[in-house]
Amino acid sequence: MKSQAVTICCLMLFLKTECFPRRSHHHIEEGDKLQGPEGKLKTGRLQEKCHGPCTPSSNCSQPCAQHFHGEIRFTCNGNEWQKLTETCTSLSVETLFQDSNSATRLSVAAPSIPVHILDFGAPDPIKSVAQGIQKKCPLDYTCIIDAVKSAEATSGNIAFIVELLKNISADLSDNVTQEKMKSYSKVANHILHPAVIPNWAFIPDKNASSDLLQSVTLFARRLRLPHEAAHIVDELFIQTKGFPIGHNTSERRFNFSMNVNNTTENLLGMIEIPRQELWQLPPNASQAISIAFPTLGAILKEAHRGNASPPRPVNGLVLSVILPERLKQVLLTFEKINKSRRARAQCVGWHSRKRRWDENVCATASDVAHRVKCRCNYTNAVMSFSILMSPVSVDDKVLGYITCVGLSISIFSLMLCLIIEATVWSQVVVTEISYMRHVCIVNIAVSLLTANVWFILGSNLNKRAQDYNWCVAVTFFSHFFYLSLFFWMLFKALLIIYGILVVFRRMMKPCMMAIGFAIGYGCPLVIAVTTVAITEPGKGYMRRGACWLNWDDTKALLAFAIPVLVIVAVNLVVVLVVAVNTQRPSIGSSKSQDVAIIMRISKNVAILTPLLGLTWGFGIATLIKGTSLIFHIIFALLNAFQGFFILFFGTVMDQKIRDALRMRMSSLKGRSRVAENASLSPTNGSKLMNR
Repeated sequence: MKSQAVTICCLMLFLKTECFPRRSHHHIEEGDKLQGPEGKLKTGRLQEKCHGPCTPSSNCSQPCAQHFHGEIRFTCNGNEWQKLTETCTSLSVETLFQDSNSATRLSVAAPSIPVHILDFGAPDPIKSVAQGIQKKCPLDYTCIIDAVKSAEATSGNIAFIVELLKNISADLSDNVTQEKMKSYSKVANHILHPAVIPNWAFIPDKNASSDLLQSVTLFARRLRLPHEAAHIVDELFIQTKGFPIGHNTSERRFNFSMNVNNTTENLLGMIEIPRQELWQLPPNASQAISIAFPTLGAILKEAHRGNASPPRPVNGLVLSVILPERLKQVLLTFEKINKSRRARAQCVGWHSRKRRWDENVCATASDVAHRVKCRCNYTNAVMSFSILMSPVSVDDKVLGYITCVGLSISIFSLMLCLIIEATVWSQVVVTEISYMRHVCIVNIAVSLLTANVWFILGSNLNKRAQDYNWCVAVTFFSHFFYLSLFFWMLFKALLIIYGILVVFRRMMKPCMMAIGFAIGYGCPLVIAVTTVAITEPGKGYMRRGACWLNWDDTKALLAFAIPVLVIVAVNLVVVLVVAVNTQRPSIGSSKSQDVAIIMRISKNVAILTPLLGLTWGFGIATLIKGTSLIFHIIFALLNAFQGFFILFFGTVMDQKIRDALRMRMSSLKGRSRVAENASLSPTNGSKLMNR
């Protein structure tokens, strides 16, 4: 009896000492998210730099701190030791389940258990994660959460957790419930904290981030949803939603709002399943699941990209979607992290087999202000999508400088052009054709000058808080006067054709004036008023963030683009007709005559190109995806300086205008001399003396 009493006392003492340090695995407070026992996330600042001499291309390694296994490797770069990789880990299969041993579980039931059935032998060792979870917490996987969250987020521990999630997805995803998905996401959430992100760079396996994304989507793919929409996971850095869908389901969408960098402003993301896609489903119910990651984009490493390839930073949420196989297309809306106007977006999908972003699976439907809308193809290999910052932004500072300088010179040139026309008007408008020619030049200059002023007003409005009604007015008048510019150019081209084809019969001046103003201002007014009347009631007249015509929602911009392209095409034909009808060399003409004719043709083409708006043809090249920056610069140069070209080719190079200016200057000089002689004449002097 004495020995039995001693045995019971020893047992109770053993159970008591094992019981008190035990941590609860089933009651995780909200304030404990992503925190260690001290209440702060541990990011694993363990390394000490090597102390030996640093020579180029040399490497060294340092042991990890106490209680960690692995090493830290450094490389010499620029006479300084820089951290290369880290494998320090305190986690293992044993430490994951060490607080869930059999002795601990017996501490509650021991007083009622007969002593003869107690087994004091060592518990069976847990050899794998799957075995441990099946043994300790098969219903909800919560037994691994505390051990993971209390571990320092070193690079080695991050790699261990990724492998842990990968094994669970491979071995324990037969029957995934919402409780299992929540526990799984809590573990993943721990290594997606912004404070942990820098440590991902030192993981030796560069595919770890891709493995994490693939493991989460694979696990979520086995999730079984209830019959109604569910917000399954709501962690800080991973959210999961789902809902049932079917053949008769209306258009469905997932909406996410998540914080990226611990700021007060959340980042928005949306996934839409178009109605026409849902028609592909069978009558029986299916399900759709979506997962949003605000920080995963910062750690996804692309494979098979050379060192010369520029980095492509992710500029929005990473949105994963799990759909039935029959659905092939989704619409996604991303809010940009970098909201700079120069941050152009490129819609992409993550190819899980190639382990890189694939731009061929997505098309950018719109890129307006701070949001981007993408249309992407969904496959088993591409289930995650985001937006990248374009490596080359055409909104370059060079283009800004060209526009500012060009507009300034253009406005000054147009004002000078109007002054010259007013000065020599009576000397140059002799015939009906010359009269209408100068009417065209004046109205082209007035339209472009006014359009440039409205353009400047609209650009300034974009930089500050916009007044909606004022922005509508700016858009309307910019649209109207730019159209007027092109329609007056069209009328000038028609006058040229009229002058070539009709020789003996001339139209009366009032009739020509009526036709000119009907084409130059009547047609643009009809187009501009019709556009605003159709699109403004539905708030689709202007684009978001700019005082200009909308493209994404109503395609109102077509009311400008189509007339301009048609006019440019017609005017190009006119220029070709003029070149063909230029005097041909006669038989036996000399080389000097041939050169003179070529020069005359070149001069005519050079003069007519800016006057008829052919420089806008370069705008077509800028619309093509991947166009070189040089085309954007050429387009900006030609059109920002269009006012100068009109002054030079339309006014200064006109021989009659130059002759009229000389006569005007000679007349002014003659009058000044007469006045000077009159003031110095004796008669005038005697009159002054008599006074």
